[in-house]
Amino acid sequence: MRRLRAALGAATAITTVALATTAFVATNTANASTALSNRWYAAAPYLMPLDNDPPDAGAIMDATGLKAFQLAFILAPNGGGCSPTWDGTAPVSSDTAVGAVIDKIRAKGGDVSISIGGYNGTKLGQACADAASTAAAYQQVITKYGLHAIDFDLEEPEYENTAAVRNEIGAAKILQQNNPGLYVSVTTAGTADGTGWFGKQMLLEAKSQGFTPNNFSIMPFDGGFNGAASQTSALTNFNQILRSTFGWDQATAYAHEGFSGMNGRSDTGEMFLQADFQTVLDYATSHNMDRFTFWSLNRDRQCSPPDNGGRTSGTCSSVAQNSWDFAKYSVKFAGVTPPTTTPPATGTPTPPAGDCKAAWSATAVYTAGDEVAYNGHNWKAKWWTQNEQPGAAEWGPWADEGAC
Repeated sequence: MRRLRAALGAATAITTVALATTAFVATNTANASTALSNRWYAAAPYLMPLDNDPPDAGAIMDATGLKAFQLAFILAPNGGGCSPTWDGTAPVSSDTAVGAVIDKIRAKGGDVSISIGGYNGTKLGQACADAASTAAAYQQVITKYGLHAIDFDLEEPEYENTAAVRNEIGAAKILQQNNPGLYVSVTTAGTADGTGWFGKQMLLEAKSQGFTPNNFSIMPFDGGFNGAASQTSALTNFNQILRSTFGWDQATAYAHEGFSGMNGRSDTGEMFLQADFQTVLDYATSHNMDRFTFWSLNRDRQCSPPDNGGRTSGTCSSVAQNSWDFAKYSVKFAGVTPPTTTPPATGTPTPPAGDCKAAWSATAVYTAGDEVAYNGHNWKAKWWTQNEQPGAAEWGPWADEGAC
């Protein structure tokens, strides 16, 4: 009886949201747009349209052939409440600024997906009472902008909140049911093992609710990643997690798997160069993965000086590059050949593929003479070592062989 009541309650919630959706759509048809292929939404890089010195989306489209953008982030209001805002401050209901960006992209034949969540701020899954009210808040965003795609970015600290994750996954399922053809991605933290305990709990929540998005993507950057080898290893491990969680075979798991990277210098100083993006792109396409994206287009331009003094920036990559170098890998994933550009005129040239050794692993055992890559440098072991971070101690087991 309890199960029956729960099922009836869920059905009622979905019906309520569906009726609200119909009423809302009836008054917001002006924003309807022609959908792109799902491959473009899967390739859409993140763009903050209101913060981090937003670049001109039209200029990026002209320079690269990019058609889709992942606009970030939808959050709950900073002052509290269950209504969608941009970055916690700009209500979606009265927005014109982001709408103008979307109109410009669509006028040039492109489209957008919108990302909800992220690392900062309060998420709607935390602020809303249940899955139905969470879905109703997100439906306002879908209808306001005539969306064909949406991304759930479930990471710290929200994904450590069981009730919030239940609301988000439940909302995603409701939106999927009420918006036929909606492309839905779920993005979560990446670890060397694929994803951590909270990421695995999120997957189990999705399984328990019978929810399957177009993909589950991991973010293999920050926390010890460095270069493409560590990223592709994590993607392989995540594939096994998807298989064991949902009972999928390898091919089905890859068809529901995605990669979300970070271009240039990461938050914790890891380096992901153009060659690393090419390696991960080759891995994604050869394994028929569903998604390849990165954070962010705001950072897809060269700093001054190119290495930004060894700092991470929200508005440039901290590596030598042409503007929009990294966006072109998204274009390639979508199946389009981007225009060619000349190498950067200034700064340190990008090391060729293979210049860095295999990424250091905290769990691996190394003996004298073994070489690894860590934090943009190659290192050689002086003696037997395990779980001793290269460069952590002046007289430690690793000899710095220089930048790679």
